[in-house]
Amino acid sequence: MSRKLEGKVAVVTGASKGIGASIAKHMALEGAAVVVNYSSSKDGADRVVEEIKGKGGKAIAAHANLSSHADIEKLFAEAQRAFGRLDILVNNAGIYEFSPLAGITEGHFEKTFDLNVLGLLLASQEAAKHFGPEGGSIVNISSIVSTLAPPNASVYSASKAAVDAVTKSLAKELGPRKIRVNAINPGMVRTEGWYSAGFGENELSKQVEASTPLGRLGLPEDIAPAAVFFASSDSSWITGETLLIAGGYR
Repeated sequence: MSRKLEGKVAVVTGASKGIGASIAKHMALEGAAVVVNYSSSKDGADRVVEEIKGKGGKAIAAHANLSSHADIEKLFAEAQRAFGRLDILVNNAGIYEFSPLAGITEGHFEKTFDLNVLGLLLASQEAAKHFGPEGGSIVNISSIVSTLAPPNASVYSASKAAVDAVTKSLAKELGPRKIRVNAINPGMVRTEGWYSAGFGENELSKQVEASTPLGRLGLPEDIAPAAVFFASSDSSWITGETLLIAGGYR
């Protein structure tokens, strides 16, 4: 049986851990050569690459701060040098910091939007230069907060609502070039970042879990297959869509 991404090359940003790492591994299992991007966790990225190679896949780790245009250019040049082409971009790198209105600062806003929105746009811009005449697929990792908009999350929610809008706009702009753009909007997912942000077993997590029809919080491996679907020919007539994956919570 042929694999869904055989012969394809994917750049997955923020792939040293969590959802990004799971997406990188799933894409490699489906035959893609994967560029595992990281900003600070080289050890994490190296572990993902080792796991992919250990299962017979192809991968490299590549450093880039997605808030830096120069770093983004280097990232895609490195992908081109390593694998000679580009077919898939997964815009997964992002941060989430919560703050009540009284605590919002220019720095908080700029840090969030520079990575979550501007970084995503610049990475998409660069990827579009490297996709071949057969087109490509951009998968944006958004969030349920883009529509749920919980309290103390106005900046983060706004950044993800922007990702949803960018997804729809770029789908229309890039469609004539056979470049598809879709978004995945995860609910609450147990990742390293989720634990480090203090969500471990706090009241909010318990409340969300109790209100989720499928009775549990998400795991990175709940999200990754959808990214493979959007990257593959299985979704060849789908673009500009946002897919909510949250166990029925909304």
